[in-house]
Amino acid sequence: MKGVLVEKDDSGIRAELRELDEQQLPEGNVTIRVHWSSFNYKDVLAITGKMPVIRSFPMVPGIDLAGVVESSDDDRYQVGQEVLVTGYGIGEAHWGGYAELARVPGDWLVPLPEGLTLRQSMAIGTAGFTAMLCVMAMERGGVTPEQGPILVTGAGGGVGSVAIGLLSKLGYEVAAVSGRPEAEGYLKELGASEVLPRSDFSEPGKPLGKERWAGAVDVVGSHTLANICASTQYDGVVTACGLAGGMEFPATVAPFILRGVTLVGIDSVQCKQPRRSEAWQRLVEDLDLAKLETMTNEIQLDDVIETAKNWGQSDHRGRVVVSVQG
Repeated sequence: MKGVLVEKDDSGIRAELRELDEQQLPEGNVTIRVHWSSFNYKDVLAITGKMPVIRSFPMVPGIDLAGVVESSDDDRYQVGQEVLVTGYGIGEAHWGGYAELARVPGDWLVPLPEGLTLRQSMAIGTAGFTAMLCVMAMERGGVTPEQGPILVTGAGGGVGSVAIGLLSKLGYEVAAVSGRPEAEGYLKELGASEVLPRSDFSEPGKPLGKERWAGAVDVVGSHTLANICASTQYDGVVTACGLAGGMEFPATVAPFILRGVTLVGIDSVQCKQPRRSEAWQRLVEDLDLAKLETMTNEIQLDDVIETAKNWGQSDHRGRVVVSVQG
């Protein structure tokens, strides 16, 4: 089988596209012929070694995969069944989606939801799944479209793009935050009603500001997350799912004890199966698949390493799917 393998030795980390033996696959009771994967910033870090996201070597990166069951010792999954996997450490601690075959425990699998193709499931991928978890958390907190606008940071990225598409279809007013002025047209096409500059949120702010947002989806952290909490309405819900701006959270308790703001942490990696299944079903129902296509670009498995190396040199927005079988 063909795959991308990342290895580490005294000279550092290197990634190569090479022929791999099926016998090298890790333990698991279901083998999948991978048709599609997706391309995420975490995959960039894994391939380039810019951050130590890989926890064991050698590793096949690719934190998402979708394909067809090739063999199964799990009675829940039959040969020929279409399935997907996101999270659980694939591409970091367990070989992931950038190879023509993958082997995983059946407990990690999600049957491909009816209404989605394998390619569409990877256009959604971890990013879109995370966005849906954020929306569900705001709903559980009682946030409705009538309460006011929802703020989405990192709006041009995968999580942000899908979040805008979901929220706008559900009837919410969406304010998008982006550091790229040229992305305004794209973000408004997805459903954002206004686009705000990243600089409005990235610097230290007041403990409490004007109440503006009924809820938020934040992928940035640091001062951005603190400023969002400070300007969230009474009983609003802020979801935190990323740390693009830093892991620190330089905030005060004021928004939480004076306005009843709820800060919800979102983890897509170890998300329990009942909520995982619910989120995927909601994505089928609540995501405009035509909009999903407009935010999706496609590359081949042969392009993965070069794409990772050049990631910071070009304008990447929305989602990138990887055609693994070519």
